[in-house]
Amino acid sequence: MDSRTILSRKCYNKRSLTGVLKLFLAISTRLFLKKGTIAPERDKKKKIFLKRKGNRMLTFITILAAYLIGSIPSGLIIGKAFYKIDIREHGSKNLGGTNTFRTLGVKAGLTVTIMDILKGTLATFLPYMLGVDMHLLLAGVIAVVGHMFPIFANFRGGKAVATSAGVILAYEPWFFVFAVIIFFISLYISKYVSLSSMIACLLALIYSLVFHIDDLALIIVISIITIFIFYRHRANIKRIIDKTEPKVKWL
Repeated sequence: MDSRTILSRKCYNKRSLTGVLKLFLAISTRLFLKKGTIAPERDKKKKIFLKRKGNRMLTFITILAAYLIGSIPSGLIIGKAFYKIDIREHGSKNLGGTNTFRTLGVKAGLTVTIMDILKGTLATFLPYMLGVDMHLLLAGVIAVVGHMFPIFANFRGGKAVATSAGVILAYEPWFFVFAVIIFFISLYISKYVSLSSMIACLLALIYSLVFHIDDLALIIVISIITIFIFYRHRANIKRIIDKTEPKVKWL
């Protein structure tokens, strides 16, 4: 066998070995790609997508939970459970604390008012508790809407005063204290719960504009709440003008 033949065989063997190595490398790469050990960029994008999808779902759950918490009809529960009375059939036919005071008395009225306040407080804390990137006040406003239009009471709810106060309690406790003081001063003078609620809300808006001018979210929410409360008290405003609005007798 001459030297030329031997040399050609060595070259052929080297090429075959190189081909086998390339084939092995290609197969290994495909296997690793399927397992996700290679292509970290693709895995990273997948994780980001799943995270965003999870955040959207959690945000939806937070919004739904805030509405359902606000929808809990405290006045209806206390009236039916302990007094066998549906307060929607008495007084102003409203589910709020004021009508509960008039219909069931001070003890029941205080219980319902405290429950309504805590609804707003709990709902406002939901984004923090669930780790959702949502402004606390947004969850609070949703609870206020739930209180006014509760799914558990055929969308006939209260006038949003106590639940709105609970939202403020969660977000800015001293602001809540200010509003409560204004409410009771006005109530002591006028004996009108509805008028005192509107005055407290209006002064709360002025307070936010003066002392929280940099907190745009708070100003917007207080403005929305003020509109809600004045709108829900349309009949009360007319009765106050006509001097037919009931006055409290326990203060």
